[in-house]
Amino acid sequence: MRLGLLSAILTVALASAQPKQKPPFIWEGANLYFLLVDRFHNGDPANDVNFDRTREAAVMRGFKGGDIRGIIKKIDEGYFDALGINAIWLTPVVEQIHDGVDEGTGLSYGFHGYWTRDWTKLDPNFGTEKDLAEMVEKAHAKGIRIVLDGVINHTGPVTEQDEVWPAEWVRTEPQCDYKTYSGNITCTLVRNLPDIKTESDADVQVPPHLVRKWKQEGRYEKEMRELDAFFERTKYPRAPRYYIIKWLTDYITDYGIDGYRADTVKHTEEGVWADFRAQCDYAFKQWKKNNPARVLDDNAFYLIGEVYNYGIGGGQEFDFGDKKVNYFKNGFNNLINFEFKWNAKDPHEAIFSRYSTLLNSELEGFGVLNYISSHDDGQPFDTNREKSFESATKLLLSPGTAQVYYGDETGRKLTVTGAQGDANLRSPMDWNAVENDAATKKLLSHWQKLGQFRKNHPAIGAGIHQQISPVPYVFSRGLKKGKFLDRVVVGLDLAPGKKEVKVSSVFKEGTVLHDAYSGQKTTVINGKALIDSPYTLVLLEESR
Repeated sequence: MRLGLLSAILTVALASAQPKQKPPFIWEGANLYFLLVDRFHNGDPANDVNFDRTREAAVMRGFKGGDIRGIIKKIDEGYFDALGINAIWLTPVVEQIHDGVDEGTGLSYGFHGYWTRDWTKLDPNFGTEKDLAEMVEKAHAKGIRIVLDGVINHTGPVTEQDEVWPAEWVRTEPQCDYKTYSGNITCTLVRNLPDIKTESDADVQVPPHLVRKWKQEGRYEKEMRELDAFFERTKYPRAPRYYIIKWLTDYITDYGIDGYRADTVKHTEEGVWADFRAQCDYAFKQWKKNNPARVLDDNAFYLIGEVYNYGIGGGQEFDFGDKKVNYFKNGFNNLINFEFKWNAKDPHEAIFSRYSTLLNSELEGFGVLNYISSHDDGQPFDTNREKSFESATKLLLSPGTAQVYYGDETGRKLTVTGAQGDANLRSPMDWNAVENDAATKKLLSHWQKLGQFRKNHPAIGAGIHQQISPVPYVFSRGLKKGKFLDRVVVGLDLAPGKKEVKVSSVFKEGTVLHDAYSGQKTTVINGKALIDSPYTLVLLEESR
């Protein structure tokens, strides 16, 4: 349906509707929190050192103690509830290489989770299988979905303790030149990062190091029975990519996770992700069938891709130069939007109207994940954290899914003395500042108010945007999904004190409204809402 017609239908529907339903969870408008497990919160100091990872690492390149128990603690405390978070994306929690490597920036360990040694087991630095099950259960009890991070493209680096996988599994050269389609895929991302031969259909055996490991852990027979059953059911060849797909989808079957963020998507053939989607869907349906009392809703499994440098302006296609690929047609609901950090420099209306138009035309049925900072983007919107209030307003009020990178909401520094490269982006969360620093508390309150509003109103991220007036800047968002209707009016850059906001295009005369930012209530008189607050923005919703 074209945007203009949809907007007209929505305007009529909203003018007469009195929505009272609980807002549905919609991935395309979710408020998603992205955290590095090791850097978020240390809930169990007893698991801080494993596999003799005791050598001194370069600045911000070693394990710092964060774990799944730390996430559980913050779920229990209501930290995510207060932020309006309804989905959490975790960096990979599978077992990492045991040793460290020197990438040219000093010794680095796999604290970030992207250097896999064994896809079938959690790294003890991150926690146990029991911890993961408890985290998912407690998150679900609060309506928070869990997204894990899945890596199919590569293993971890080779070290003296961590041998290279067999040649039929991986290639160790050439290194990618990133100039063409093949120059991104049939190659290693960087030196000493073995590349899984995702193009191969040749049968391979379980690598000897995993056979030895599984036997030592007393689970070899179980793992092999499950692999036999998987390949018998799917009829896939016993090729490297299908082993990994099986191992990753086990986390759906075993724990009921709600989604995967797929790592390094453009560095494998796109068909890999279509197969991954098919098996994710199968596992999710099986989990729902086996756990009917624990099912949150009828949403399909969520799969979001990291296609590095994809931007919303590209529509459904990514251009390699010599080939264009539509990843949305290969399994993905959403793609990470690497463009937003640049768009965030534009005025509000330029961002909001453009994103609403694209998401309701070229990208209708799909979505993008917007962010202002991330774990491996050295050019965030606000490197020096001088625009943290503006960052919150633009990110959380933009159409699309919002990614709050841990510490965005507290102004966590993105530069660390002595750190090099992406290590700067990965400092530990400063919980002392959250609890004791007045400026941090003020900033956090701003993110919380906007986040709660976004969570309560899926129209913000997934609805239709309409400008009401340019000066003062006021806009509406509306969403119709089945019988659910949602409508809000937002005013930005308003004057402190008394302010009148035009709302007649959305709310009928006499409607009682609530400003979710100041907490005030007001009644629509002569098509306007009067708010008297010291703030320069209003978040208007129908009072319940």
